[in-house]
Amino acid sequence: MPAASDDTAPEAPAMSTNARNGDFVDAGGLRTYYEVAGDGSPLLLLHGGMCPVETFDGLTPLLAAQHRVYTPERRGHGRTPDVEGPITFAIMAADTIAFMEALPLERADLVGWSDGAAVALRVALRRPDLVRRLVLIGQPVNSASVDASAKSELEEKGIDVLPPFLRDLYAAVSPDGPEHFETVFEKLSPQWLSDDEIELADLKAVQAPTLVMAGEQDVLTAEHGAEMRDALPDGRLQIVADASHGLPMEQPDVTSRFVLDFLAG
Repeated sequence: MPAASDDTAPEAPAMSTNARNGDFVDAGGLRTYYEVAGDGSPLLLLHGGMCPVETFDGLTPLLAAQHRVYTPERRGHGRTPDVEGPITFAIMAADTIAFMEALPLERADLVGWSDGAAVALRVALRRPDLVRRLVLIGQPVNSASVDASAKSELEEKGIDVLPPFLRDLYAAVSPDGPEHFETVFEKLSPQWLSDDEIELADLKAVQAPTLVMAGEQDVLTAEHGAEMRDALPDGRLQIVADASHGLPMEQPDVTSRFVLDFLAG
């Protein structure tokens, strides 16, 4: 789920859509935009729903101090075009696997935020050989575990639940044009409220050591985070004080410290 548009949502981070050092790769037929920063062992950083890579501008350089960080934009997000058909977590996981194979990345740490965490989890379940360590930030296992107030706000406000800066960022870079923002939302948002194929019991199949992170005022509650940790064969939990669902944008320094410590073992 995206960050809500209320007082707990992050303000637009300092970032620029101009002169970015990115490239495109054919990932299973999808022309996928991605950026690379830093040196070291590979780390795949997966953005939130309706977000471009700019939302990681505070976090990426901190992680890139120790890792080679790859930040792809998924279908219908940022500079990667939308294509015919639905946008689901399962489809985006398949796209992510195709991206890793296209580069190629034989094995990497996966760090996902919000929808990116849902995608990373499905990659880890489908292709455990690709995932060394896994970090899931701010994302419940399924819609039944989403904080009730966040669900009711989404049902009430619809697309207006999104922080306005996400629409502005989309308009600045999308090859599909500003008006396609609503189409992507209509395709993607049912994933945030509908039943999903992942259950807590499925986490026992995750082979990678996994860190579950959330803000203190997140759509992923501390209680459900603890359930996820306990269901994972090798799980850890970190709740960050004074943070919302926008944790990686609100507190990139704190987020990077916990992520890097975990990835270092």
